[in-house]
Amino acid sequence: MEVKLENSQVIKPMTADEEALMKDFFKEVSSAERDGEVERILSCFKLNPYDFLNLNLDASDDAVKKQYRKLSLLVHPDKCHHPRARDAFSALGQAQEWLLDESRRKDLLQSINHAKELVLKDRKKEIKSDPALLAQYKLLEANGVLPNYEETEDFHKKWRVKARETITELEWRRRKVSLRIEAEKERVKGEISTEKEDRKRKAEDKKIWEETREERVGDWRSFMTNKKKKKGGKAVNEIKPPKLKEEDPDKAYVTRRVGSAATTADPGGSKMTKQNIAKRTF
Repeated sequence: MEVKLENSQVIKPMTADEEALMKDFFKEVSSAERDGEVERILSCFKLNPYDFLNLNLDASDDAVKKQYRKLSLLVHPDKCHHPRARDAFSALGQAQEWLLDESRRKDLLQSINHAKELVLKDRKKEIKSDPALLAQYKLLEANGVLPNYEETEDFHKKWRVKARETITELEWRRRKVSLRIEAEKERVKGEISTEKEDRKRKAEDKKIWEETREERVGDWRSFMTNKKKKKGGKAVNEIKPPKLKEEDPDKAYVTRRVGSAATTADPGGSKMTKQNIAKRTF
């Protein structure tokens, strides 16, 4: 009977040979060890599939397949009673798929190889800065017994730690770029929306302008007609010009406003009425 996990991965029933292999294998493995392996798998660094399979970072495809078969038997949900055995089994399957997919593995290897270069560079600095280590290194090299550092456990341990740093850094950069791209998309989307609103508003303004053209023309014609009717008359708020004054030829000190009662200018500069003038005459 097939069992389907949450991520759509199907656990196929084991064949007779696999059952026999599992029985022999489990004779040497205790329940505590199986539970421990489940816990190890579930606590692995999520961005490095080599960690799930507990492999060195330079493992071959054959090594990946062999290790997957071994560990999948160890945590198989049919035999392992850990409550999260299915999750561990699923994680192993995903790790194997990742490492056997050349396109997905390409970016991963880029970070891993960069980490390797950094570890080797740090190793050279370490040797140069330590006189005793440098002397030992030269002695072993001269005798032709210098071990390959890349094959040592110390190298692989440091490589794995450094790879975790480079993978994390790359993922962080990707997420930042992704956030920037999303922000840029939102900005462009907002600009497009604003431009659409502006075009819509201008189109509406133009439509209103066209629809009210006749009304504006009519208002202008009415204005011009009213202006012609008022021609010759006093315009609204028109400034009145000063009234002209007329001199009395007989009396030089008497001036009269045109269309109004006369007033008299006193030679001394004061204005006099007709009554005052009469009084002065007698």
